[in-house]
Amino acid sequence: MNWIYEPWPWYIAGPMIALIMFLLIMVDKSFGMSSNLRTMCTICGAGNKADFFKFDWKLQKWNLVVVLGAVIGGFIGSYFLSTNTTVAINPETILELKSLGFESAGTAYLPTELFDTKALLSIKNVLLLSIGGVLVGFGARYAGGCTSGHAISGLSNLQMPSLIAVIGFFIGGLTMIHFIFPLLF
Repeated sequence: MNWIYEPWPWYIAGPMIALIMFLLIMVDKSFGMSSNLRTMCTICGAGNKADFFKFDWKLQKWNLVVVLGAVIGGFIGSYFLSTNTTVAINPETILELKSLGFESAGTAYLPTELFDTKALLSIKNVLLLSIGGVLVGFGARYAGGCTSGHAISGLSNLQMPSLIAVIGFFIGGLTMIHFIFPLLF
């Protein structure tokens, strides 16, 4: 049963994702996580305040099940099917992150310096996470979807806007990690 505790190899996980995308294309559905936020806001009555949220959310309830499945699957994978939650990253990257003040690099899944509950006591961390969240939310809305929606669903549907969005995501990510991130830490 040791195979249960190992990550699934690409040749298993990749075809499974492709199968799901094929099934979604066959039933004329598009996958994306950020669209669920719009659906949840609509359920909570945001349509009374903004026209963007005025739509029949019941047509998107299947996508809410996907979110619920992702949360449950992540919980099961993390707490019951994983023995080691550290990320295998290059030793040079670990040294570089430690030089920036991330002592948890190479020992934790997420940097505890940013994502631990103690990190919320730091005004700098709260500001970084808040500004980052606003920028990600704005970017997902401006691009018409999030990275998962464009990179997985949009590209599998051969949509040119998704290709442009994914290229933009990579440019933004590379710019952030190489130029902006070192300035912040």
